Amino acid sequence: MTPREPGSRKKLKAFLLQNVGVVLDSEELRKASGNASEWARRVRELRNEEGMNIVTHNDRSDLRPGQYMLVDLNPLPSFARTMSKETRAYVLDRNGFTCQMCGAVAGEPHPYDPSRKTRLHIGHIIDKSKGGTDEPSNLRAICSVCNEGAQNATLIRPDLKQLLIQVRRAASGDQLDVLKWLITKFPKQAAEEVASLIKK
Repeated sequence: MTPREPGSRKKLKAFLLQNVGVVLDSEELRKASGNASEWARRVRELRNEEGMNIVTHNDRSDLRPGQYMLVDLNPLPSFARTMSKETRAYVLDRNGFTCQMCGAVAGEPHPYDPSRKTRLHIGHIIDKSKGGTDEPSNLRAICSVCNEGAQNATLIRPDLKQLLIQVRRAASGDQLDVLKWLITKFPKQAAEEVASLIKK
């Protein structure tokens, strides 16, 4: 019995793994797939289902339409691969197919980099490492450009415990400035709190 020839997806995966960091065009990938008619779908499956970090001109301005590159061997986050199509569609529709950070619309030239088309991803509002969930209420549409710097640019609102830790770590002068700011912001509540402390 003759061994079965690998499918187009396996062929493409092997070819991409041999060319990490190399810009490949659609003709090269089509040939590598064994001239499969659905080669582009197989590439998307490698990215979405297996987490291969494959980028196109929608992700990087230095790539032209029809060019692909496997950036590295680090897999994409499993969340992005396991999210249901229904959840993804719901979040994109709810957010009007618009990046919730910069307002860029899917498919249009990006306002910060007109050489790139806006490509939307789904991201967490509160990161899972900070207790966020995969519920749609904690998800938002975010474009590739903003997603690249989201971790640095997006300030997560701290809870009371985190806030107190930061204030306690601060220098005395900074703690007094926080106190002054709070008294200015909440004068009535501050006066009531001081009055209740004096009564005790």
